[in-house]
Amino acid sequence: MAGRFSRREIEELKAVVERGNLTAAAAELQEKLESLKNTPLDIAITGEAGKGKSSLVNAILGLHDDDEGAAKTGVTQTTMEPTAYPHPRLPNVTIWDLPGIGTPRFQADKYLNQVKFNNYDFFIIVSATRFTSHHITLAHEIHKMGKRFYYVRSKVDIDLRAEKRKKNFNEARTLQKIREDCIKNLREAGEASPRVFLLSSWELANYDFQLLQETLQNELDDQKRHVFILAMPNISAKILEKKKAELQEHIWAVALLSCAIGAVPVPGLSLACDVAILVFHMKCYCMAFGLDDESLTRLAQQVGKPVAELKSAIKKSPLASAITKEFVLTVLSRSLCGALMVLELVLNFVPVLGSLAGGGISFVTTYYMLKSFLDEAAEDAQKVLTKALEPKAEESI
Repeated sequence: MAGRFSRREIEELKAVVERGNLTAAAAELQEKLESLKNTPLDIAITGEAGKGKSSLVNAILGLHDDDEGAAKTGVTQTTMEPTAYPHPRLPNVTIWDLPGIGTPRFQADKYLNQVKFNNYDFFIIVSATRFTSHHITLAHEIHKMGKRFYYVRSKVDIDLRAEKRKKNFNEARTLQKIREDCIKNLREAGEASPRVFLLSSWELANYDFQLLQETLQNELDDQKRHVFILAMPNISAKILEKKKAELQEHIWAVALLSCAIGAVPVPGLSLACDVAILVFHMKCYCMAFGLDDESLTRLAQQVGKPVAELKSAIKKSPLASAITKEFVLTVLSRSLCGALMVLELVLNFVPVLGSLAGGGISFVTTYYMLKSFLDEAAEDAQKVLTKALEPKAEESI
């Protein structure tokens, strides 16, 4: 049910109420939510030139190589200095395309200082063929400087297409052979316990991307993990589910902030603040799920379908641009929550009763509305993804 609280939420809410100072609690929650929203995440993509670094940058950003704002790609060295590519929806997230290692200009032993290694949260080291001593030297330097790194074997889709020409082709066996060869190369070059993730930038939902994502989630701190999950491209049902769970985790805190505002005995204040809170977070949910014009237009171009066809899958949620104060007030007026908030407005004119009752009504209203909206937005995002992945009409004939 949309309005049900988890046991943890109830315990945390009780603890705040028992401390008795909702205003102080609200200030603390506001600070935490602002910190979460503004937490920077900087991901460095490195490796030898021409091995798919820039394409991986674009895939993580949800861009095609020829999209506006995409990293330049090519078989030769196209990146001569660290280049920042901001996330299209999250300005605090940046993917960095670093210069290729092993070229005359960039040697691995001096490389990290040249690219200002301290700017990045972790490194993804990419190769499309064999990992070499260049990669190992770089990884050891990264480790010495206290940063995490991850080996990625790119372009595995190309290897699979080549192997399909052979008799008795088996995809799982081919992928396992690629993985074992990479691990063998790394061990021979001096890497004691290598982990290798097999990826295709053109088929990011396949192969080891999910495993890489889960590994990163487990090794990032809570705030960085939250930002990382929201930054992931909406390429699978599992990613959409994780985004929903991550956003849902913080609804109680937003509702409690509204509760503290609602407990201030100023007639009409809580109503205005509740609407502003709802507008802001509903927009955030739509943007996270790609339910905005820019994201849908980009997705339509990538899958070769009219944007109207993708929008036809959206049944319950408005697009981000349609979420306004007027929209929220209309939704509230059609729901039980709207009636509760009218009651709150009346109670606020009675100083003592308003102060006590208003906060509770604000909490229930905000929690219920955000939880219901999140459920519907996540459901519509799944439908858009399904529609995007459907074969085109001419392909299914």
